[in-house]
Amino acid sequence: MGRRRLFRQLLGCWLTVSLAAATVLVAGKNADPVTPDATTIGGPYARLLASSTDLGPSTLDSAQLTVAIRDSARPLALMRWAEAEGLDVRWDDGEDWAIVGGRPAQLANAFDVPVHDYRGMQGQVFYASAKQAAVPQAIRGTVSDLGRILGFTPHREARPWMLPLDVPNHGLSPNHVLTAYNANRLAAEGFTGKGQTIAIYAFHGFDQTDLDEFATGSGLPLLKPIVVGGMPDDTNGAETVMDLEVVHAIAPDAQKVVVNARPTLEGGRTYERIAEMFDSVDRQFPGAIWSLSIGWGCDALITATDLRPVQSALQRAHAHGTTAFDASGDTAGLECKGGPNWSSPPGPDDVGLDAVASLPGMTSVGGTTLSTDDRGEWQSEQAWFDSPLSQGSSGGVSKLFPRPIWQEHVFSKRDPDFESRLTPDVAAVADPFTGMRIRYDQQDFVGAGTSQAAPIWAGLTAIMNQYLLANGGRALGDINPLLYRVAAGANRPGFRDVSLGASAVDVAAPGYDLVTGLGSPNVEGLVHDFLDIQRGAAPR
Repeated sequence: MGRRRLFRQLLGCWLTVSLAAATVLVAGKNADPVTPDATTIGGPYARLLASSTDLGPSTLDSAQLTVAIRDSARPLALMRWAEAEGLDVRWDDGEDWAIVGGRPAQLANAFDVPVHDYRGMQGQVFYASAKQAAVPQAIRGTVSDLGRILGFTPHREARPWMLPLDVPNHGLSPNHVLTAYNANRLAAEGFTGKGQTIAIYAFHGFDQTDLDEFATGSGLPLLKPIVVGGMPDDTNGAETVMDLEVVHAIAPDAQKVVVNARPTLEGGRTYERIAEMFDSVDRQFPGAIWSLSIGWGCDALITATDLRPVQSALQRAHAHGTTAFDASGDTAGLECKGGPNWSSPPGPDDVGLDAVASLPGMTSVGGTTLSTDDRGEWQSEQAWFDSPLSQGSSGGVSKLFPRPIWQEHVFSKRDPDFESRLTPDVAAVADPFTGMRIRYDQQDFVGAGTSQAAPIWAGLTAIMNQYLLANGGRALGDINPLLYRVAAGANRPGFRDVSLGASAVDVAAPGYDLVTGLGSPNVEGLVHDFLDIQRGAAPR
């Protein structure tokens, strides 16, 4: 172990202890800017409003909230009540959720909560209610729960760029990545993602020159993505370039699609727009593999009801064979830290998950520090955590979702009663000292973050799908149940267990942990295990 890494680990341990001490101090002072009561929303939500300027009762054109309905029948009682209150209801046939919207003053009156306009720290103006509305008596037979009245969703893109340390000089090459995760033999046999589509959801565009130089310099076919929804206005986004080049390095013959996700940030109906975007991509590219390296708010800002539109759209895509990977986040378990959106000292409210990545249907991807030899052969891996840069693999216990059946045998000390969804599910290299070489702004950089790890899994899934289809199997689709089934017992080792390292909140351990999930992929073993499962072959 080099002196530099030993120093980082010791410093990381010191800062973790310091953060814990600060957490106790803040909790003891009851530093929440809003005093909680039966209906007042606390935590990061309260901090967001307290860090914004209250402009008084909302004068915006419209406001809305999501409601959970008790079954998938047409919610006639809700519609009649909303009409009497001067509100509209948007509901699609068969859904167990609906959107109630209208003028902010009418929404406030109907749900008996204040709805104000706020100006955030970045200058954005949005509506919000400091109170969590209760279901009105008149519709309690139809509506079971309500979302938040909030017209702003903080978003994230993590783009750490550093220099390599414990991998071959200038970062991992495409062959190094394939070798490290034991996929090089499949690639040599011609499994390069042919016939597969990888959809990358992005807030930024890309410069085609970077992609051309990366492909040519790596000896790969040209990389010409399809762009859906128009090129995002900001074409100088390193994140999108990295994601494209990572999946191309692993699955050069897969079709790549860039989906413009920036419109989801417009108009105050983020999660409804995400669902519409997912449905659109599913219609155009059924059975595609999705890679998301972006996030739409932490799980403490919203309720599970807010995410029902996204959850429904994801389930529809799964039914058509889609596999979806989402980066767990790069804040070392502190996804509810507001960054530029609100300011506060470190405290327990900072601990949280990226909301969309925590959906049970998403495969949440954490990050590792990877060591290889000069040929790319795997040497060791540990959880990624860099305290001086306040970066590291995120994960934890969901505040929104119950424990899925496929996680029922996974134990965590932070969820001893097996009640909640745990993340991440898997991991791959994310440390900026040990990442993959990419080409950006006509220069060589080293990619990093869980936003690198997610497209690594997407690319590897493309070549595994091709292998499975060529050998009488089928595409993986909703992969989480399969991942945990392999981890519970299979004929070959499908994962490399990551049992060293930590985040700011949790410690890696043998077996499943809240920093690296089940571990990183051992692709040749994993794909044969998947094929055994699909053929009904029991572990020997």
